[in-house]
Amino acid sequence: MPTRQQVLDFIATSDEPAGKREIARAFGLKGTEKIALKALLKDMAEEGLIDGNRTAFHRMGGVPRVTVLRVIEIDDGDPVAVPDAWQPDDASPAPRLRVIETRGKGGRSATKDGAALRPGDRVLARTEETDAGWVAHPMKKLPAMDDQVLGVVEFDGTGKGWLAPVDKRVRHSVPISDLGGAEVGQLVLAEPAGRSSRAGVKVTAVLGDPLAPRAFSLIAIHKHGIPFVFGQETLDEAQRAARLPLSEDAREDLTHLPIVAIDPTDARDHDDAIWAEPDGQGGYQAVVAIADVSFYVRPGGAIDREARRRGNSVYFPDRVVPMLPEVLSADVCSLKAGAPRAAMACHLTIDAHGRITAFRFTRARVRIAEVIAYEEAQARIDGGTAAPHLEHLWGAWRLLEQARKARDPLELELPERRVVLDEAGRIAEIALRERLDAHRVVEDFMIAANVAAAKALEAKVAPVVYRIHEPPSREKLIALKDYLSTFGRKLALGQVITPGLFNRMLKDVSDEAEKALVMEAVLRSQTQAYYGPRNAGHFGLALGSYAHFTSPIRRYSDLLVHRALVDGYLLEQPRPPAEADVPAASGLADRDRADLARISEVISAAERRAMEAERETIDRYVAAWLSVRVGEVFDTRITGVQKFGLFATIIGLGGDGLCPVSTLGAERFGYDEKAQRLIGEESGEVFAIGMILKLRLAEANPLTGALKFEPVDLHAGASAIERRGAHLARTGEGRRGGNHFAGKRGRPANIRHQGRKR
Repeated sequence: MPTRQQVLDFIATSDEPAGKREIARAFGLKGTEKIALKALLKDMAEEGLIDGNRTAFHRMGGVPRVTVLRVIEIDDGDPVAVPDAWQPDDASPAPRLRVIETRGKGGRSATKDGAALRPGDRVLARTEETDAGWVAHPMKKLPAMDDQVLGVVEFDGTGKGWLAPVDKRVRHSVPISDLGGAEVGQLVLAEPAGRSSRAGVKVTAVLGDPLAPRAFSLIAIHKHGIPFVFGQETLDEAQRAARLPLSEDAREDLTHLPIVAIDPTDARDHDDAIWAEPDGQGGYQAVVAIADVSFYVRPGGAIDREARRRGNSVYFPDRVVPMLPEVLSADVCSLKAGAPRAAMACHLTIDAHGRITAFRFTRARVRIAEVIAYEEAQARIDGGTAAPHLEHLWGAWRLLEQARKARDPLELELPERRVVLDEAGRIAEIALRERLDAHRVVEDFMIAANVAAAKALEAKVAPVVYRIHEPPSREKLIALKDYLSTFGRKLALGQVITPGLFNRMLKDVSDEAEKALVMEAVLRSQTQAYYGPRNAGHFGLALGSYAHFTSPIRRYSDLLVHRALVDGYLLEQPRPPAEADVPAASGLADRDRADLARISEVISAAERRAMEAERETIDRYVAAWLSVRVGEVFDTRITGVQKFGLFATIIGLGGDGLCPVSTLGAERFGYDEKAQRLIGEESGEVFAIGMILKLRLAEANPLTGALKFEPVDLHAGASAIERRGAHLARTGEGRRGGNHFAGKRGRPANIRHQGRKR
């Protein structure tokens, strides 16, 4: 039999998880010796020498040499993980391991899918204890295992508790083994009660009424693991940073310019403001002033670490989860009217054709003349009451618009839903946002500044975090070509694919229903935009170099671009001697300069998380708004077709839902995958993307955001679903199973937002 020390030494040096079987094999134990080993291991556990589970042991307070880890956060760019199977007690909290990701070709992670690790990921890793603490080296990424489930407590007829998940992709309720004080109807967080699915879940937190005001955003925050509470260290540092004085000598003084911020009425922060005046030669001189966040948020500080972890602000109808503490995001950094503010100024020279012929960047002091809502700015222009500085902005924009048209970026009509809440947090209105020239004015100025930032950094051969939107892949183009061919339209793959090609394709379609078909197909062919240090251009905007510079309050990518400009153009500001506890440098950290690929992957993932959370929350608000209108008939447009049914959206509202194939009538429908349509086997009736249908709202679930439709038969007294049920009863065909709320067609990146909002 091995001694206690020999067992400990073996566990510490084993290249695989060290369970009872591995220990017995290592020491050649057989028969009754294995029984003695079991007793020895039990004694060692009781003595506090080892800890573990049924498959592997490790020394108490230590970590197996090879084990499964779960990433819990991103700290200063590096994943931090804990042992996945750790069962801590008060004397033995789970150790935190800094995960060292090996970078492969192109700077991508060595994990199988090449993506950077993010919170919730599980990896098999080799571990080692160093003087600086535990570190881990990933061997392979493991399938996801959801540790926490968000749902509503229900009871069945026997009094047993069940958790009804709020995620529409989860089909079944889960038994609750421990209610943790929760009551029926309450929204709760729960986690698996054991390794077997039969063990059910135990409630870990009670969140309250799932239909109360502000609950929908709370659901999204918890479901997606969005950090929403700032630590005290971060808040304290933010207060100190907010007191930093602006140097009048080291900053360009632009306080005399009538710079204006044009934003949504309900904007929580103001990143950007613009000014322009004619240059007397047919062009304009312009300034795009952006909040100088890099002056207040220095690399390596607590605020910076938290901002990296969040990646961006997340905007919900009832709240914002800011990237920066509110003393910075909503106050000191926000470009408020009448107050002196620190700004990064992009000076632009616009010629008579709308081309940017020169640009320069300075750190400046600005005093915003006024903050105007889009609607107000547009009303002043349309009504002829605009002040000269506003008229000049429109004049400069008309030149930028000329250049934009010559560039011919992708033009897709993508309506955006707007949820308006009353003072109590209840829904007052849901409507589509009106697209005004005022929106285009700001967007085109922001695009011009973003291009200038990318080119300015390229001129200095400085690191750039590009905003990249790659052309459609060949696979997607082939699918688009096949789809267009089903209604007589051609797409030649031998030509150069440009945004203008898609624009001309849409312009050639006169029939509005067919245009909707083509537009939806073009949208599905687009790739998702992302951040990266290697330039691949921006296909949607038809630009060769593009970076995000204009929103550093709410996007970490923009803050990195600002820091690179500080380094490249020697814009460092002197730090007052009294502020010794504020990090000195405001340029790029050495680690970021050396490895932008890693942080680019992290913030790209954070952006996708935010977009998903925002969209799901809007879906829940829309479903809640419609829940009192079940049974009403709406005009809808088909946005997706699958063999199990149609996805449709309510025209003018944007609520998306499923119309199951089982409701379409008594006949069977065949699915033409190439043409994305359902065809009746007897009648030949066709349902295809873009068609306008009158559909009755059959169900609206505010908890999941799912809608369910059924067709309207104006010639028969019964609804389609009732006629289908009668048909099944007659034929004995039986009931089709499955939960039709389980999924929703995925959508590519929203191109409209990639200038200003994305």
